[in-house]
Amino acid sequence: MDKAVKEKFQQLAKELNDMMVNPDIEIEPCFEEDCYRPRRFPYVKLRYTTDEHNVHEKDIEISPDNWNKSVEELKEYITFMIEQFMEEIDSVEYGGE
Repeated sequence: MDKAVKEKFQQLAKELNDMMVNPDIEIEPCFEEDCYRPRRFPYVKLRYTTDEHNVHEKDIEISPDNWNKSVEELKEYITFMIEQFMEEIDSVEYGGE
């Protein structure tokens, strides 16, 4: 990963940490090589714990095909994936209500 991409991921991590989402969702960017190894690509871990203490997790990988996108485009993609994650949880936990 070159310096420009590393800087982009640092900016993305900052924006993700500042992002307003459901307070029950933990967002953990894993963009440094020593974090995502042995995985192949950087990713964002999502974790949601229900009132019944059920834990749901999802990893959103960011493949090299997407590294040339802007920080804003990557943030929009991750936001979309968070929305999908919440819909999956609603479906599993609450029967899609």
